[in-house]
Amino acid sequence: MMEDRQYEQQALEALKKAVANALERKRRLGQYAVVWRDGQLVRLSPDQIGIAEEYASAPPSSGQF
Repeated sequence: MMEDRQYEQQALEALKKAVANALERKRRLGQYAVVWRDGQLVRLSPDQIGIAEEYASAPPSSGQF
């Protein structure tokens, strides 16, 4: 059981890092991004995307659509 939790945590960290990298790339290229916030889709301009570290450290969302 403990191994499963470790793998889950490693997978979650890898996904957070991938999202942060993708958002940072979009910001640098001047592209917009679409994210899930407060139960709805939100379009962010490059200026609104912010710092990649904010997304890498964010808690996971509920995943409800």
